[in-house]
Amino acid sequence: MISLAGRDILHGWSKFALTGLGLGLLIGVTLTMAGVYRGMVDDARVLLNNSGADLWVVQQATLGPYAESSSIPDDVWRSVAAVEGVARVANVTYLTTQIRHGNRDVRAMIVGVSPGTGEPGQPTQLVAGRHLTRGHHEAVADQATGFALGDRIDIRRKTYRVVGLTRRMVSSSGDPMVFIPLKDAQEAQFLKDNDAIVRQRRRTTANPAFDRPAVPGLLDAVIASQSTNPYVNSVLVRIADGHAQDDVAASIRRWLRLQVYTRAQMDEILVGKLIATSARQIGLFLVILAIVSAAIVAFIIYTLTMGKIREIAVLKLIGTRNRTIAKMIVQQALGLGLIGFLVGKIAATFWAPFFPRHVLLEPADAGRALFAVAVICVLASGIAIQAALRVDPAEAIGG
Repeated sequence: MISLAGRDILHGWSKFALTGLGLGLLIGVTLTMAGVYRGMVDDARVLLNNSGADLWVVQQATLGPYAESSSIPDDVWRSVAAVEGVARVANVTYLTTQIRHGNRDVRAMIVGVSPGTGEPGQPTQLVAGRHLTRGHHEAVADQATGFALGDRIDIRRKTYRVVGLTRRMVSSSGDPMVFIPLKDAQEAQFLKDNDAIVRQRRRTTANPAFDRPAVPGLLDAVIASQSTNPYVNSVLVRIADGHAQDDVAASIRRWLRLQVYTRAQMDEILVGKLIATSARQIGLFLVILAIVSAAIVAFIIYTLTMGKIREIAVLKLIGTRNRTIAKMIVQQALGLGLIGFLVGKIAATFWAPFFPRHVLLEPADAGRALFAVAVICVLASGIAIQAALRVDPAEAIGG
């Protein structure tokens, strides 16, 4: 029995290969889009794991510190540390900004932590250099920033020397992290320019309330407070063994009147809320790409089938069943889809490392993509099958 699918592929292999290449690039884009979403989820969970925290204490009625702004006094940690079940606490600040390094700018998340090791929020995955040991002008940067040990970087109006390098320390947006001492980070987050400070001091001095002798020294205290920032974005908490996260979180909420999130709740905020819009956008793109892929396969298979009308008529004339003809057309569509999938998988694997965002290509997604391609090809071949089954066997001996 003549194999119509095999015959078409062999005799029109160049056209078939070029079509498979074009379809493959489209499938490669689809796999990459799915990989971008997986990378966003992975970045969010890497952020949680690298924080080393079990609980996040933030400003009440906020989704901080990652999804929303949060500001709490930097002495709250003492009260949190006194709660039963709390093993370790640490203040932390987060600020996403541009870092100046030579003639280029690098977008990064600045993380303010207390110098030392072992506390929640400290940089992990250290691959070179050392941790922060001084209270000022040192930095530990992620490798993705492109910085090297000994580099001097400018953050706001201060210069820092890179003393350590980490790997895969990123924000939920994929920005590499740069760790600096907490006091420097507090100043950088709310730093005012010199003119703004001068104007504020003039307004303070002109306030009649400070002319009263009953408050000696108040003016100096207020002016000094204008150059400091006694706030942090969050207090990271590590739970002692034998205590449940939910119980400790409930105690902090009840007695300190602050918002507390467990690791599971923070995961839901990052994945379910922070990147939810991006997930819907990527999902819509995947649907559009699937429809376009189906249209391409349907058009190509229909064109190839219409070019073999006489061969199909001969097959019907010699008694070939419709089921056999339909099977041949489906095989041809599946062959085209398989070529496209292989090209797409190779292309996605090749160009994924060059993307500015983290692209995570999971084997499970590739398996689902292969199944989806097979379903699309089978459905797309339906138009060609209908056209083939309507062919009159008399066309085999017609003019």
